[in-house]
Amino acid sequence: MEDVNHVRCLKFLQALFILYISSFKFSSCEIKNTHIIDDSRQIILIERFGFAPDGHVTISLDHVYWRSDEPAAKLYPSSMGFCLVRDVSFPRLLNESIYTENFCVLSSKYVNLVFRFDKLGPDSSYNISITIDEPDEYNLIFGNCQKEFLVTMNVHTEIYNVNDNGEKDFLPAGQTPLPKLYFLIFVVYIVFLGIWGFVCVKQRKNIHKIHLIMAMLLVFKALKLICAAEDKMYIRNTGKDHGWDVAFYIFGFLKGVTLFTVIVLIGTGWSFLKPYLHDREKKVLMFVIPLQVIENIASIVISEGGPVEKHWLVWNELFLLIDVMCCCIVLVPILWSIKSLRLASKNDGKAAENLKKLTLFRHFYVVLIVFLYFTRFGIAMIESVVTYMHEWVTVVAAEGASLMFYVFIFYNFKPIGKNPYLAIHKDDDDEEEEYEDEDEDED
Repeated sequence: MEDVNHVRCLKFLQALFILYISSFKFSSCEIKNTHIIDDSRQIILIERFGFAPDGHVTISLDHVYWRSDEPAAKLYPSSMGFCLVRDVSFPRLLNESIYTENFCVLSSKYVNLVFRFDKLGPDSSYNISITIDEPDEYNLIFGNCQKEFLVTMNVHTEIYNVNDNGEKDFLPAGQTPLPKLYFLIFVVYIVFLGIWGFVCVKQRKNIHKIHLIMAMLLVFKALKLICAAEDKMYIRNTGKDHGWDVAFYIFGFLKGVTLFTVIVLIGTGWSFLKPYLHDREKKVLMFVIPLQVIENIASIVISEGGPVEKHWLVWNELFLLIDVMCCCIVLVPILWSIKSLRLASKNDGKAAENLKKLTLFRHFYVVLIVFLYFTRFGIAMIESVVTYMHEWVTVVAAEGASLMFYVFIFYNFKPIGKNPYLAIHKDDDDEEEEYEDEDEDED
């Protein structure tokens, strides 16, 4: 009995994790070709889509076959098929799969059956188109009620709404405003970049290398946004991204690496307080950059593969772990600088200056924590509250938080001679070296 309860507990935890992961956004390309190879999972989530009135789903199957490692196993084709389940009912379906003996997803009261495999043609193919009468956010699921059989097949899906002009709209109902929204935010960052360039030219005598890296950050952010706008526009009109997703991932990767690099470099005081990095600061930077590379690879696999991939959950776990690690690591250099400035502020000759720097570093530390927590947890909470028809609200919240964070950084660390962060004396470097020596002696 204890073993049974233990297994049920493990299944329940797994279902909770799957439910949490299912809130992650995967590929929104709504004309998809999915290849399922030797898969015995009872529930395979193919696609999630928000339907407006008069939504449509088209499914085409070919090269369908199955096999079993059990010689005595007998297949009943009606035990496999496709169904739709409302997103709000998906947790209940997972719960039912845990506590119901001989569970079959195709027989659940929470699903709308599309078809079973007993309708397959003699060439192991099948085509069906249905209209969604009740608009809502649905999950398209393949169900296998005989888990001793491994299924292989090619699945072609076309999921779309019909707009007021009678044209197909392949974006989910809540994402329809995204192309214009991303373009609008792109324009904002172009203006931001222009203002930053004007400030740098006007204060060219006070420019440091970090200011050029910050300009690169704005360039990559703007390019990522315009690629996102084009990507969503092509998907809305044609159902495919036409390669814009590749450009989006490239500039997204460059933006992510540059953002964390800027945070680490500002936290260490590089180029502002000192023209060099200590060994421990170099180690932090060289640790964060490879982590960002791995995180972006995981993000691409999550987005493009979707939950239909067998190892999708593993990639999600890897993504979450690395993201948390990066968020924690970038705080370390700021804490080092705060500690260093707190000790330096005891010097009567520079107490006022060091207190100003210390105050700014503390503000930077607090704002960074708020930004990281909001973009990770706050956005998830907003996403769980808003309806599927207002999915774009989460994009506005995330991009708004990013813009405010960028404005804070660029305003407080702009190239200006009277900036308290820049007002240092030459012997500050000597104090830093002495502080490093003291830390090494303590170690």
